[in-house]
Amino acid sequence: MVKSFTLPATSTAFAQATWADIEPFYAELAARPISLDTVEAWLADWSRLEELLSEAAARAMIAYTVETEDVKREADHLRFSTEVLPRADEEGVRLARRLLELGYTRADLASMIERFRTQIEIFREENVPLSAQLEELGARYQKITGGMTVRWEGREVTLPQLQPHLRSLDRSVRERAFRLLAQPFLEQHQELAALFSRMYHLRQQTAANAGFSDYRDYAFRSKFRFDYTPEDVDRFHQAVEAVVSPAVERLRKKRRERLQLPTVRPWDTQVDPYGKPALKPFRDVRELETATQRVMQRLDPVLGRQFEIMMNEKLLDLDTRKGKAPGGYCETLHESGRPFIFMNAAGTFDDVMTLCHEAGHAFHAFAAHPLRFIWQRHPGMEAAELASMSMELLAGRYLGRDTAGFFSPEEMARARVEHLEDILVSLTHIASVDAFQTWIYTSGEGGDALARDRAWLDIRSRFERGLDWSGLEAERAGRWYRQLHIFLYPFYYIEYGIAQLGALQVWRNSLKDERASLDAYRAALALGATVPLPQIYGAAGAHLIFEPGPMAELVSLVEEHIDAAERAGRSKDAGVSKAG
Repeated sequence: MVKSFTLPATSTAFAQATWADIEPFYAELAARPISLDTVEAWLADWSRLEELLSEAAARAMIAYTVETEDVKREADHLRFSTEVLPRADEEGVRLARRLLELGYTRADLASMIERFRTQIEIFREENVPLSAQLEELGARYQKITGGMTVRWEGREVTLPQLQPHLRSLDRSVRERAFRLLAQPFLEQHQELAALFSRMYHLRQQTAANAGFSDYRDYAFRSKFRFDYTPEDVDRFHQAVEAVVSPAVERLRKKRRERLQLPTVRPWDTQVDPYGKPALKPFRDVRELETATQRVMQRLDPVLGRQFEIMMNEKLLDLDTRKGKAPGGYCETLHESGRPFIFMNAAGTFDDVMTLCHEAGHAFHAFAAHPLRFIWQRHPGMEAAELASMSMELLAGRYLGRDTAGFFSPEEMARARVEHLEDILVSLTHIASVDAFQTWIYTSGEGGDALARDRAWLDIRSRFERGLDWSGLEAERAGRWYRQLHIFLYPFYYIEYGIAQLGALQVWRNSLKDERASLDAYRAALALGATVPLPQIYGAAGAHLIFEPGPMAELVSLVEEHIDAAERAGRSKDAGVSKAG
């Protein structure tokens, strides 16, 4: 046991730490006498320990995802994720129990204390080694997918580097890119299926150990979903199927007619329907960074300065390369009070939207950091994704060359159509992914690889309409293996849908009064986790939606703006043609 509680000055001291190095600090906190007079100082010490440890672990994770083929980085990440953090979570439950037994509370700590209570209720010591095994399997998934490459035009390329070719005006090029994107997942199908089967059984055992009938019910508690139920989520699925899927089908019908195709195939969904070359908003990641900073500066000087800090402090890793993990994320470094953005840019408009999305998370981290205790800064993912998805829509109007250097007026109209269409398509994807995860963990058949693939095809057909997948059953089934959330973060997906509907409400408000909407948005971010989820949404000017009626109103608004942007784009294009 440490004789006095003297933490290192920075998290770098923990960079190579083992549990033996960390455990004495938790032991001192567990043994220190506390009272209502001294508990806040005790909480501050515990919070500081969590800041240092979480940043050391986060930096190890970042280093690994940046280069998954580096054996040393992999070992460092696994040491934290399989040895240190599971034990720290266990000790954190012990400390939380001390706090609850003391009876200490405060209005702005009520959510934190409710989470502590839940952690105590569901914690089981026998689940600690299961968590470590799941982390090892997750690292394996990232290594497999991060190493995936294909041959294109005689050279080796990563999968994100194929994305621009899905927008080619040459249909044969699009089809070839689509099939190559699917190829590595078909080749690794058996290994990935076996990997997930092991994850499935470990998760179901985790739930059983904690007294739950299945992992879905366990996940709802462990993710602190206090404000909605599995039944609410089922209603969300039904509402999307009834309201959003028909809207996407209408969009695809228009696409088929404009492209003059008998059917829309999966490789026809991203090409411009009017036969225009794909949008190319930037040449390299440096241009992507600087133009995005200008967008944020125009939207709000405070946000612009925060993004500039990230650029100056090299807190952005945006390009794609072999060995880099797939996907994108924003990780909060709690000791530094800084966020870090990771993504795989390939030169497309999607990359612009991804960076705006992750910037929303970053602004959330900046806004919540002044809160005293680390647990006050972490709202549920429903609130975190509200921050990111709202930022896509709020920043979207400032992507023009007069502001950022991305798009001409005609291109701006095309970009707006593409983004709004993607929102509707994404809602159907979100519903299918969440419904699939529900099936996996509640059907009793989730451990059967063949049954999983069949279920994905059945569920996907409920939500995804207007696409011709004939002869592509293997590729369609393989789509869920690309969804890293299903492997790494089970049941982390419905949050995107809830937040997307919240973001559309924030956007709707901004159409009437942009300044008031942005002020409300920033006020909601600054709340962190100090109030329940409905109050966070309320502060942003939104509410939770699970029903078809309010969802239909937002879908209609999106469709109206798609039509308006299409008319504007055709008008500007005609003007350019006449002038030429």
